[in-house]
Amino acid sequence: AVVSTQSGHYGREHEKKKNLPIVYYLSGLTCTEQNYIMKSGFQRYAAKHGIVVINPDTSPRGFDLPGEHESYDFGSGAGFYVNATEEPWKTNYRMYSYVTGELPTVVASNFNVNVGKSAISGHSMGGHGALIAALRNPGKYKCCSVFAPISNPSECPWGVKAFTGYLGENKSSWKQYDATFTAKEYDGPKLEILLDQGEDDPYLNDKQLLPENLANACSTNKHINLNFRMQPGYDHGYFFIMSFMEDHFNFMAKHIC
Repeated sequence: AVVSTQSGHYGREHEKKKNLPIVYYLSGLTCTEQNYIMKSGFQRYAAKHGIVVINPDTSPRGFDLPGEHESYDFGSGAGFYVNATEEPWKTNYRMYSYVTGELPTVVASNFNVNVGKSAISGHSMGGHGALIAALRNPGKYKCCSVFAPISNPSECPWGVKAFTGYLGENKSSWKQYDATFTAKEYDGPKLEILLDQGEDDPYLNDKQLLPENLANACSTNKHINLNFRMQPGYDHGYFFIMSFMEDHFNFMAKHIC
C-alpha cells in the first residue's frame, strides 16, 4: 500500500442517488491533488453529468527518502504511476497499484458509485498514468481522456530518468508502463481514447511527449479508437486544459452516464 498519499473527491451526490459514474483524474509532474481542483474548472461539468471525480496525489508523501526532493521530475510529485522495484522506492512508490486497485476499493466502500461505470483521465505524466491504467486493465475503464500525455516514456528524457530510478536498467521491464508498447498488445473491449495536444507545447518540441508514437501504435490495433487532436495556439498549461475540459467530460459522459 502507498502510505500518506492524499486524494481529492468531488460529487454533489445528486440527491443521494446510488450508482453514480466515476472519473479518475491523474495529474502531472510537481502537482498535488489540489492543482486540478483549483485550476481546471472541471466541477461544473462533473455536476452537469452527475459524475463523481477522484483525483489522487502524484506520489507518496512524508517519507523523506534519500534524494526524494532533489529534482522536480523524480521522487516527490513525480511517482510516474509505476510500481517501483528499486531501493529505496519499492516499498512506498507503488502508484500504479494505488490508482488501479487500492483507491477504487476505498471509493467503492465510501461513496454512492458504480465501479462498472468508470473513466480515467490525466495530463502529462498523469496522461501517461491514465493510458497505462486503461490499456493494462481491459474493461475496467470505459474510456480514457488525456491532455498532452507522456506517450512513450521509454524514449523520452523524463521517462528514462524515472524508469531507470524506479524500475532499474533493464528496459524490458519498462514496456509494461509505456503506452506505446501496451497499445500494440491491447486486445480487450473496444477502448475509446481522446487525446488533445497543444501545438505550441514546448515539451512536444523537446520530444518529451511523443504522441505520434502512440498514434502509430494505436493505428495498427483494431481494438483501440484514438481521437488525436492537435490544438493550435495552446501550450502545456492549465489554460489549455480548461479550454477543452468540457469536451473531455462530454466524451467521458457518453461512455459512463
